[in-house]
Amino acid sequence: MVSSEHTSKQFDTDLEAVRTRVLRMGGFVEEQIERAIEALISGNENLIDDIVADDHRVNAMEVSIDEVCSQIIARRQPAAGDLRMIMTVIKTITDLERIGDEAEKIARMAKLIYKVDRMHVPRFFEIRHVASIAMEMLHTSLDAFARLDLTAAARVVRQDEQVDEEFRSIMRQLITFMMEDPRKISTALEILFVAKAIERIGDHAKNMAEYVIYMVKGKDVRHVTVEEIEREVRE
Repeated sequence: MVSSEHTSKQFDTDLEAVRTRVLRMGGFVEEQIERAIEALISGNENLIDDIVADDHRVNAMEVSIDEVCSQIIARRQPAAGDLRMIMTVIKTITDLERIGDEAEKIARMAKLIYKVDRMHVPRFFEIRHVASIAMEMLHTSLDAFARLDLTAAARVVRQDEQVDEEFRSIMRQLITFMMEDPRKISTALEILFVAKAIERIGDHAKNMAEYVIYMVKGKDVRHVTVEEIEREVRE
């Protein structure tokens, strides 16, 4: 009996250690996005190079956590809520790794934008605004994961619609800009790629929020409406 209790406590310790590592990875990915947006605004080439170089750290975190999850499944054979938690971790770190890729993409686009002496393209204000929403979504998703907060998770899903609308607005503005001055097409396209990367960050944050709902409620809420998700959370 004592041995069984010890094993259970050790399992809880293993699960908590995995959760902590996911949050640590999430914190680093948040920093990558913040630095990427700063690099885009400032044109700081050293910062851009650091962001690109640090992407391997995000990849290594994903691989390491994934290996730990595989070991837990093999050793513990988790069921029900514990298994959903492990599955949520595996899916979450995949999205975090992809968010890291988008941060690197923003940095690479920033390098192209500042590669030659170009006139300022007035799209950075809108970029900064939509990036702040996407970063808030990511932070809230990680917090929802840490606290098992379904209300926060549902709020992230709702915010994704706002990010999508902001992206469409930026795209319309950039198309107009390119039509008015064809000489700036290259720069406008690079900024459009940045905006798309931010929109994808929002998508990944939304995915992470949906995983939290799955972990807690045991129901897959992907591909359903925001209203259905909010009803599920209230029940």
